[in-house]
Amino acid sequence: MATIDGNTLIARSLKKQGVDHMFGIVGFPVFGIAAAAQAAGIQFIGMRNEQAASYAAGAVGFLTGRPGACLTVSGPGMIHGLAGLANAQENCWPMVLLGGSSNSYQEGRGAFQEAPQVELARIYSKYAARPDQTSRIPFYCEQAVRSSITGRPGAVYLDFPDDFLAKQVEESEVTIPERCPEPSRTQADASDVQRAIDVLRTAERPLVIIGKGAAYSHAEKEIRDFIETTQIPFLSSPMGKGVVDDEHALSVAPARGLALQDADVVVLLGARLNWIMHFGLPPRFDANVKTIQVDIQAEEIGRNVPAEVGLVGDLQAVVGQLNSALDAEPYTFASDAAWRTALGKKVTENKAFVQNMMVDEAVPMGYYRVLREIRDQSPPGTLIQAEGAQTMDISRSVLMHSEPRERLDAATFGTMGIGLAQAIAFQVVHPDRKVICIEGDSAFGFSGMEVETACRYRLPIVFVIINNNGIGGGFNELPEDRFQSPASAYTIEAGYEKMIEGFGGKGYSVRTPDELSASLKQALDDTMPSIINVHIDPQARAKPQKHHWLTS
Repeated sequence: MATIDGNTLIARSLKKQGVDHMFGIVGFPVFGIAAAAQAAGIQFIGMRNEQAASYAAGAVGFLTGRPGACLTVSGPGMIHGLAGLANAQENCWPMVLLGGSSNSYQEGRGAFQEAPQVELARIYSKYAARPDQTSRIPFYCEQAVRSSITGRPGAVYLDFPDDFLAKQVEESEVTIPERCPEPSRTQADASDVQRAIDVLRTAERPLVIIGKGAAYSHAEKEIRDFIETTQIPFLSSPMGKGVVDDEHALSVAPARGLALQDADVVVLLGARLNWIMHFGLPPRFDANVKTIQVDIQAEEIGRNVPAEVGLVGDLQAVVGQLNSALDAEPYTFASDAAWRTALGKKVTENKAFVQNMMVDEAVPMGYYRVLREIRDQSPPGTLIQAEGAQTMDISRSVLMHSEPRERLDAATFGTMGIGLAQAIAFQVVHPDRKVICIEGDSAFGFSGMEVETACRYRLPIVFVIINNNGIGGGFNELPEDRFQSPASAYTIEAGYEKMIEGFGGKGYSVRTPDELSASLKQALDDTMPSIINVHIDPQARAKPQKHHWLTS
């Protein structure tokens, strides 16, 4: 009779469940899983750190709707992978972390790299399990993938002891479940939909907030129809950008402060009232604001602020219900309303302020001038990853998106060090599109060795390091006694561009707008990865905020 081992069962089961990309580092006991995955048609990307591998797997989940997989060795390797597990769980992205572990019969005896891996993963996952025997591995793989994509998406963990991986079982004893279906598009209660429309009709200062959940749900058509029908001003969360064109006439992102502070009815589409939205509370929001909240998870409705109307269901389906109700009884917010006029005035004012900084040709450059060059040279459909405190924040106001799922950043968990991994995920999922990874020098340092990964796989990512010699505010020099250096200082004008050249990529060191322009043009035309190390003014800052609590 024919036999099959645990490694092959894992690979074939995951492939059957729609897992097409796996990132990781091989070693004991998972060499066989990686080889089996490649044999089964899963693309395996060997990374330099398990954290980066796990970040990439989560990004794939957001981009594709099926979990990316991260493969780690036992003990410390799996623990490193917890970073991405937590990031995916907090962002509501499907991913599966696969951890090798010591032999099951050695548990409790102090085996090599023995750790309570299932228990560790459970805190930051929807599902965490160890198969009870090799022949049942396919069952657990299907359970894990189905859990990761159903309801509110999230992270899952599977633990594989060495003896389960190597064991041969009769193929006749194994059943590989069929691919779990796409999640159902659940709808909200019809009476709640009608109540939401009724509340909208009473609004004097309505606002729509589009979150990354809208991008994940592929609800762009429905939301665009909703905006066009109602003519309600909207703003997008950082990763909700592009669900509706950032440059749409109704986008009030440049007037974000005024829009949030004065809105009397807010429609939340795939966005949560967490720290990014100041919890929906004063002084960021009006104390009497009414919220119409759409979310896949009932427990999210009314979190931090009681919802006037809660619509529980799949975002694409629920917005479709709202559109149907509006077809039956049309509603359009008045184009001459005082609210529209006030927002338009603030949008114009803030756009002019940002434009002045973008055209500043001073040397050394500031953030806005660098980002303007990226904006001007990026071909249509360019995928942007941005991280680093000011680098990421400022890029949101300069780099515009007309389509969803074209931006990745630190997102809900505020994770630094994700940039290079997310850029790699972008390029793996979309091999024919341009990827630009914009990093602060601090952010780049978390996982800078992943440029070797990009070079090894010939992923033509353009890494732009906006280098101010430190964390947050930068420095022009360090004291003679280096142990007296500020904790946030880094090497002055570090030559980050040189490291990629050792792996076959191209490095550029630039200081002027002309140098940046020429380097970016060459890098975008290259078939190998590049680093453009941009030495900016260490004292460069973002546009100042009106209130101190806006950055607290």
